[in-house]
Amino acid sequence: MTLSGRDSPLGLHLIRRQGCAKKQSRVTQVKSAGSHVSVEQKKAIYENHQTNIKAWKKRKRMAMDILDAILEGYPKSKKQLVEEVGVETDEECNVKIPQT
Repeated sequence: MTLSGRDSPLGLHLIRRQGCAKKQSRVTQVKSAGSHVSVEQKKAIYENHQTNIKAWKKRKRMAMDILDAILEGYPKSKKQLVEEVGVETDEECNVKIPQT
């Protein structure tokens, strides 16, 4: 009984090696392609990020204004009011608004 070229250990080794070479060339091609995000997509993402930061700042300012208005007639400190109401501030959560 003879082994055909495909069934022989050497034949299997060559087939595996060719498959590996094809995959390796694909990896090289993907790595050398550079950025897969177009300039328009980057611009849209950046603008969306800026819009969200502005909205965050606006909501934070509005919430602090409301708390300050409540504090005018509140007998306790701001810290106690925040604790009673259950407001989580950015400072308590160690979160900083990104720079624009």
